[in-house]
Amino acid sequence: MQPVLDLTKENIQQVVDASMQQIIVLNFWSEQSPESVTLLNTLTAMAQQSGRFVLAKVNCDTEMEIANYFQIQSLPTTMVLSEGKPIDGFAGLQEAPQIEQLLEKHLPAQWQLDLQQAKQLLAEQQFDQALPLLKQAYSESTAAEVALPYVDALLSKGDLVLAQSLLDGIGLADQDSYFQSLKAKLSLALDAADTPEIRNLQQQLATDSSNMELVLKLATALHQANRNDEALESLFAVLQKDMSALDGNIKQLFLDILTAMGQGDSLANQYRRKLYTLLY
Repeated sequence: MQPVLDLTKENIQQVVDASMQQIIVLNFWSEQSPESVTLLNTLTAMAQQSGRFVLAKVNCDTEMEIANYFQIQSLPTTMVLSEGKPIDGFAGLQEAPQIEQLLEKHLPAQWQLDLQQAKQLLAEQQFDQALPLLKQAYSESTAAEVALPYVDALLSKGDLVLAQSLLDGIGLADQDSYFQSLKAKLSLALDAADTPEIRNLQQQLATDSSNMELVLKLATALHQANRNDEALESLFAVLQKDMSALDGNIKQLFLDILTAMGQGDSLANQYRRKLYTLLY
């Protein structure tokens, strides 16, 4: 729903229904009242900048039935609508700081808005767009209602290590059917990542640990299986001893994996810092 709209008899039910999910601010105004116009401009700017509530404007010059329904006695009047009913409000002109103070008691936190948007994106399988929203939401709230969708997005991107870590931290009370489905999804992903090629290379390397060609091949296979933590660990262990190992190919693969993981990846950033300590 757009952040600012005109409330009419035609859309009032839609707006009331929307208040079941988000805060609606009703502003009753009239062009005949200069205070109304001033307040309306203030609320419009706040709604457009905030994105945390919808402003429904009621022009009492043309929508008297709505004003009568809400028993409006004076203009301007502002009401906060939640779950289909008024829960707060004020009459007369107010400055932005006072309005913000009143609304803050009722508006959802930013992480809740991010979570709501991310869930919609997950339902549409837009995992790339959902992941940063969930990461930000999780930085503000580690509750299961955030952690589980975050795991869902991580699994879709193949980040099995962090996904497993988050699932391991879910309390017994929150291990619902969603948790169980994600647990099964993780188990399948881990099985798929443990390929015969990787097992074969690990066995060869166990008997020939100084073979840098095997290290390179194993790290490449691990990266392709989204097991980046193991790939980076094995490569970094070599770089700690010899930065130019295998004519610089070990270092190059290490850097390529970091680049592929992206700037926002916490594991990649951890290994970037480790590399800088070796370089400088």
